[in-house]
Amino acid sequence: MPFWPSPISTRDVAGSGVRPAWPTAQHGLVWWTEDRPGEGGRTTIMCRAADGTCRELLPAPWNARTRVHEYGGRPYAVTPEGEVVFAHLKDQRLYLLGDNGVPNPLTPEGCRYADLLVHDGQVWCVRERHAEDGKVTRAIVSIPLDGGEGREWATGCDFYASPAISPDGRHLAYVCWNHPRMPWNGTELRVTALAGGGSWTVRGGPAESVLAPSWRDDSHLYVISDRSGWWNLYEVDLHGDGARALHPADEEFALPPWQLGGRPYAVLGDGRLAVLHGRGDLRLGVLDPASGTLADLDLPCSGWDGALTADGTSVTGVGYAAAVPRSVVSVDTASGAARTLRQDRDQLPDPAYLPVPQAVRVRGEVHAFLYPPYGPATEGRLPPYVIFVHGGPTAHSGTALDLEKAFLTSRGIGVLDVNYGGSSGYGRVYRERLKGQWGLVDVADVVAAAEWLAAEELADPARIAVRGGSAGGWTVMAACCRSGVFAGGVSYFGVSALAPLVAHTHDFESRYVEWLVGPEDPQVYASREPLALVEGVSCPMLLLQGLDDPVVPPEQSAAFADALSERGVACTYLAFDGESHGFRRTETRTAALAAELAFYQQIFA
Repeated sequence: MPFWPSPISTRDVAGSGVRPAWPTAQHGLVWWTEDRPGEGGRTTIMCRAADGTCRELLPAPWNARTRVHEYGGRPYAVTPEGEVVFAHLKDQRLYLLGDNGVPNPLTPEGCRYADLLVHDGQVWCVRERHAEDGKVTRAIVSIPLDGGEGREWATGCDFYASPAISPDGRHLAYVCWNHPRMPWNGTELRVTALAGGGSWTVRGGPAESVLAPSWRDDSHLYVISDRSGWWNLYEVDLHGDGARALHPADEEFALPPWQLGGRPYAVLGDGRLAVLHGRGDLRLGVLDPASGTLADLDLPCSGWDGALTADGTSVTGVGYAAAVPRSVVSVDTASGAARTLRQDRDQLPDPAYLPVPQAVRVRGEVHAFLYPPYGPATEGRLPPYVIFVHGGPTAHSGTALDLEKAFLTSRGIGVLDVNYGGSSGYGRVYRERLKGQWGLVDVADVVAAAEWLAAEELADPARIAVRGGSAGGWTVMAACCRSGVFAGGVSYFGVSALAPLVAHTHDFESRYVEWLVGPEDPQVYASREPLALVEGVSCPMLLLQGLDDPVVPPEQSAAFADALSERGVACTYLAFDGESHGFRRTETRTAALAAELAFYQQIFA
């Protein structure tokens, strides 16, 4: 089909977004990170003064990114005096940015650092060490800002997160967990006495996910727990007694911690809590911990990233909506007044070309967002559709402005974004629909979504494609293996074989497959993995891969492409040097999107 013209180009999608993230507010100043797609995808740090002036703190080639867990997280922290400590991508060392703008190293090479907190002249953080034999160990450490020797405070667990120091400086709280669990499966909140060194578990365990501790006072903590089946906020004392749900609700008050350093709530200066809550997208509200009263703030943002920061009675975060780009927004909780400090994009297309999501249910149980195509009908034919499959798979798709979707809908191609079973945002039971069922439940939900589009006469049944990245790429390949409903599939750095993934992927997810599929069993693996089911593929496929990907090695996509070619199935495989798990460079993102559009033009013709 000849698509009609669109004002949204590949360059518009790939080159202009700066992806603001990880805000920190303190003494009237606000810091955050921004990407530079046109500078090789590096990440810089910005600072906005109270008078509105904004400056970039890190010139090229400095790149503020941490590789802890490979997915990283908040790469910097701010001292009480307003100095910045950050992790540099190239060597993963911590640097202190002096008044002269010159970064000075605090740590030697050889380790990675994340979840930074500055307290009493030291950086408290998670340290990740990779030994020559491949063994990975982690600890919570403190590193003096004057360059002295660091000290270990918590060791022995496989993973750590969220260090927090009590107001009196006597106790360290943190979250820890061990293989084979992921942090949304089961974690522990522990406290260490800094003077005596004794440690104890406050709450949590193998079947309870506790996240994001914060001190209310010297003897009480706030913490998020899914003990009820939903991530809700609790108050608990120093030794775990007297746990009290602050606002019990069948809603989530947190997002899954794929990255370290997120804070889904913030303690305001008057003792109230700025919180995120909801199903799917999370709204911003103010919770009174004494009464349990929760009041939402009247804001144009439909959702927020899971990283809030408070300065007095103001709260700052990154909010978004279907027609509002990701923005650093500061809200005065007393008056409700909001200020936008920075937007992902300075210019947007005509709002008529931005699709408005419609929340729908497939089979009454599968959550999804429908984005109808823009433009006139074509001779009475139903339009083509592309089903989006998010990665993770313990993640979710929300309603944030997404020019990739607008790029398609503005050309007459509809989008259905599916939060298949296993997605976050809808409680623990919905997440656990995928336990032991990866490659089955996710595939069934995506196939059902395509059949629903056809049955509802929303899409031409012969022109429905599916696309996804990482775990979403696995689902794309598996769905094309198991069903003939799709006209084509697009996989970005997708998983095609389980045993090689388990053997070669990074430590954080090295045991994830045990939960998703089960213990290693060649017969079970062969019944799930796309590479073993490739004979079922009859539609064309486009596979895209970064050659420096430590999460899903390039051999995964390459092997599937070779298998398709051997069977004579049309397949295009595009590999990009210098790209990792998620494309960051303008030229890469432009080339990938152009290839994807050409693919749809071909299969929908």
